[in-house]
Amino acid sequence: MSLQEPQEQFEHDTVDSTEPETPTESPLSESDAFAQPDESDTVDVPSSGSTTPSLEEVIEEARPPAKQKRSPAPEELPPSDVPEGPAWYVIHCYSGYENKVRHNLEQRIETMGMKDRIFDVVIPTQEEIEVKDGKRRTVERHIFPGYVLVNMQLTEESWYVVRNTPGVTGFVGMGNTPTALRPEEVSQIIKRMEAEAPTVKVTYKVGERVRIIDGPFNDFRGMVAEIDMERTKVRVMVSFFGRETPVELDFLQVEKA
Repeated sequence: MSLQEPQEQFEHDTVDSTEPETPTESPLSESDAFAQPDESDTVDVPSSGSTTPSLEEVIEEARPPAKQKRSPAPEELPPSDVPEGPAWYVIHCYSGYENKVRHNLEQRIETMGMKDRIFDVVIPTQEEIEVKDGKRRTVERHIFPGYVLVNMQLTEESWYVVRNTPGVTGFVGMGNTPTALRPEEVSQIIKRMEAEAPTVKVTYKVGERVRIIDGPFNDFRGMVAEIDMERTKVRVMVSFFGRETPVELDFLQVEKA
């Protein structure tokens, strides 16, 4: 397969950076429909009690070190050393606009007749429970904010359709070469998405004051002494008759005071 100069109907595109960065601002200029994040978009909820690995870290865990390749000239299109058949690729976009990008790409696939080359667009998410104002609610959290997965057969045409979708800043890969995910990498991501039990968002940390909202110590206040992420337990020092006593509670029994 060769991804040289695109056919006449495809314009020349710029080089994707080796490691795309998530802009801190929103310098968007594609279209009015892309000016503001949709309120229905999935919420990005960072967990203060644990560190979520980046998508690059997940990929690197399963991938052996690769030899450094020569960075192509800006005029070059993606080289031809890509899988012959369908594979999963990662595209980078502005954080908070993942749903917009998926919607725009799905529309382009439909209108440009690319269903036979671009098969699926996925935003890795997982359910998370958070407690706010004494109420529990389940939200979807982006596992890798700013990234979208695309299952596609990489050709000049399919590359052009994806790369020129409003909001897409580039493919993840070495230099200008989109890098396909390995099967074990895809399995690891899917496993996280299909977790049976939702994770719990921890809004407090050790040393902070919290309020107990459930159980026999309801409405007591104390200081967080320990957070056990594996057991989803928190130890709170509660004052009884002037004496500090440790009380072990579930994450959902406590909220930040």
